[in-house]
Amino acid sequence: MADIGWITGHTYIVYGPLANGVTTTVFESTPVYPTPARYWQTVDKHKLTQFYSAPTAIRLLRRLGEHHVQDHDLGSLRVLGSVGEPINPEAWHWYNDHVGRRQCAIVDTFWQTETGSIVVTPFPGAIETKPGSATVPFFGIEPVLLDAQTGKELEGNNVEGVLVLKTPWPSIARTVYQDHNRYLETYMKPYPGYFYTGDGAARDEHGYIWIKGRVDDVINVSGHRLSTAEIESALITHPGVAETAVVGTADELTGQAVFAFATLKPEFKYDPNDEGGLIKELTLQVRKVIGPFAAPKKIFVVVDLPKTRSGKIMRRVLRKIVAGEGDQLGDLSTLAEPAVVDSIKEKVASALAS
Repeated sequence: MADIGWITGHTYIVYGPLANGVTTTVFESTPVYPTPARYWQTVDKHKLTQFYSAPTAIRLLRRLGEHHVQDHDLGSLRVLGSVGEPINPEAWHWYNDHVGRRQCAIVDTFWQTETGSIVVTPFPGAIETKPGSATVPFFGIEPVLLDAQTGKELEGNNVEGVLVLKTPWPSIARTVYQDHNRYLETYMKPYPGYFYTGDGAARDEHGYIWIKGRVDDVINVSGHRLSTAEIESALITHPGVAETAVVGTADELTGQAVFAFATLKPEFKYDPNDEGGLIKELTLQVRKVIGPFAAPKKIFVVVDLPKTRSGKIMRRVLRKIVAGEGDQLGDLSTLAEPAVVDSIKEKVASALAS
């Protein structure tokens, strides 16, 4: 499920299926329009076998409740895919239990526009999957983890570093149109001899790869390097939290500070007049899961997050808002619900003023 303008859309909805004689279903919608059952109605009606979506969309649908899924026959599904960002284990399990009904392979794929095709992925039926892990490299792909400071390869398992690709592959990006120097500066020069993905990753005790998110999504708080994805995953373990987005902003005392946004599950009950109490709970949750050093400086409970029509959270918009640059948000044409931005601006302004 992807907009044709997104790399997933034209690679795995247009080119890939056409090259392999696969039928593609095309329809207009967002994940929740006209109802949160839109995807499942489509699967049921057309007996679709493969379903590939972004974790943000999965978390959104999880937030709205499994009853939207349960009323539809999804027995035709064989493979469920995830793409676009790391999927947290809670969303993975919901996807597996309620959409796949524990009968489908979950394929958590890692790739980029610049890689041109999937580079890290499970192989359904051939290897064991782990919720939240993209697992192993695709055939011919040689991922390497580097020490961010020295650029040296990290050997063995139980290591974490910058994810690079050591050898070329057929679909690798070769240039930036009319700006080859930009291509070299962005992908080849950060770590000479490697293709720089811009993502951090860990390799666990079994050699499985866990994508940690963009390296530029690492927040340095008083010398602690914190992954925004890790903090988001900690917040979402709270029973009332549906979706989260974490960003960093400049701070005079700590260098950078963690600002978190959270939406709540519709069925979660709390006293709106005691939002401060809920925020304390969420802060404590991060402290328990990660540690005191990771506690957000500010947590904003919001109605929704700014997302593209494909369901990806536009974190750059949130960064601008918390930095006081809400009047310099840039192109918002891909936003599914532009009004969400105004409500977040008001929420942040009110919270920071109090």
